[in-house]
Amino acid sequence: MNRDTYEMLNRLQSIGIDYNDANAIRRCAMTLHRWNELECGTDSGAVERDEDTGKTYWVNAMTGKRWPTPDRETGAVKRLNAIMARYPRLSAYLQGDPRGASVYILRPGDVPEGCDADAYYSRGIAVFK
Repeated sequence: MNRDTYEMLNRLQSIGIDYNDANAIRRCAMTLHRWNELECGTDSGAVERDEDTGKTYWVNAMTGKRWPTPDRETGAVKRLNAIMARYPRLSAYLQGDPRGASVYILRPGDVPEGCDADAYYSRGIAVFK
C-alpha cells in the first residue's frame, strides 16, 4: 500500500468505519474496478453478462467465441452490501466507469435532499487501491 491508500483508509476510519471493514471495502472496490475494466474490454476480449440468464461470459475479441467465466461482480457487491449494512447512516455508490474509483462511500449530506446520487457521488470518499 502506498501513502494515498493509507490516507483513504484513514478517511474511511474518520467517518466511523472499522479498519478491517475499510480494507474489505477496498478489496471489493479493487475487484469491481477490474471487472469494470474487463466489461469495457481488453485487446483479447471482454466480459459480458447474458441478459436472459444472468450468466457471465468471456468473449474473444478476434473470434467472438464465448466461454463461461466466474461472476466476480455479484460476490463483490454482496460483500460490500453486507459491510455497509453495519453502517446504516452511510451508503455505497457504485460507479461503473473504469477510469475512476469504482466505489464511493457517501455520508449524510453528500447528496442533497431529493437529488440523485449519480450527480453528487464524487462528494463522497473515493475507495481505490
